[in-house]
Amino acid sequence: MTDGFSLHHWLLGLGRAVLRWVSGWWLVLFVAAQLMVLAFSPSSYGRAGRGAVLRQMALAGGPGLPGFTMLMALFNVVVIRIVVVTAFAYGLTQYAIDAVVRVLVLELVPLAAALFVAVEYTIPGGSDLYKLRRSGAMQKLRQRGLDPLAHEVLPRVLAGVFAVLLLAAVSCVLSLVLAYLAIHGFTLAGASSYSHGVGQIFTPVVSSIFAAKTLLFALSVSLVPLGNALRDFPRRTSRISVELQGLVQVFVLMLLIEIASLVGNYY
Repeated sequence: MTDGFSLHHWLLGLGRAVLRWVSGWWLVLFVAAQLMVLAFSPSSYGRAGRGAVLRQMALAGGPGLPGFTMLMALFNVVVIRIVVVTAFAYGLTQYAIDAVVRVLVLELVPLAAALFVAVEYTIPGGSDLYKLRRSGAMQKLRQRGLDPLAHEVLPRVLAGVFAVLLLAAVSCVLSLVLAYLAIHGFTLAGASSYSHGVGQIFTPVVSSIFAAKTLLFALSVSLVPLGNALRDFPRRTSRISVELQGLVQVFVLMLLIEIASLVGNYY
């Protein structure tokens, strides 16, 4: 009797957990669809809307850009040096460019940019939205005739996407420049062969997968934490729990995107 009673409660708890998981992802998809409509609606970019979007873009991309660029430069120097020295030692100099570009530019840079923006901006932004909902501020916006999605959520989502794309673009250019300097030094003699080697790597298929992966990373780290903040959690749920749940969801979605991109590039 006790075993049956325990099994019943275990199955009931499992069913509730699965239902919460499905409803959470469904809410994220539903909010994403609403935000997509708002993003392409001219009414979202009135005077107040433009100001909110530009302000959030400055907050998302401005403060973290110098620090992230310096960290990526240091990381690039270390990784490029290891790859180049190893290639030279084994007589595989012709593969050094290919290894550096594929490892750094195609794989690590978009991932690092997305995770940086998630930790520095979108997950704290989701926490702010969660506190606004708990305080009743969004309901007050509705009473004033304002749409909380357009006024509070959309600017943060657009800013998160912009920040990921900005950091990824700057880091990719930095990685390519540092790779050239590590292989050829401070001379333009190898510019032609270097650009030819990089061009052979960025075929139309690889370039399309790279662009799609970066954009999907940007959408993932922007939509999931902010959409997760709009869920109805139990009153006892803390702000830290909401942030951790958003971070786990971002990791899972980014892992699936990365696996899909690897399959597309190498299979």
